[in-house]
Amino acid sequence: MLGNIGPMEMIIVAIIALVLLGPKRLPDAGRSLGRGMREFKAAITGDEPAKLPAFDEDPSKLTPAA
Repeated sequence: MLGNIGPMEMIIVAIIALVLLGPKRLPDAGRSLGRGMREFKAAITGDEPAKLPAFDEDPSKLTPAA
C-alpha cells in the first residue's frame, strides 16, 4: 500500500517533472492534468463539467470584466 505523501515527496515529484518537461511545457502539462481530472470527476458523478474560462486562450486577448 501507498504511505502518506508528505511535502518532501511532493517537492521531489515537482523537481522530476520540471527536469523531464522543462519550464516552458510544465504549465501546459498542469492545465492538461487539471482538465483531465475535472472531466474524469464529471464522468464518474454524471455531472455536467463546470464552465471555466478557457485557459488555452492568450490572456492578453481577453478583455477584463467591467
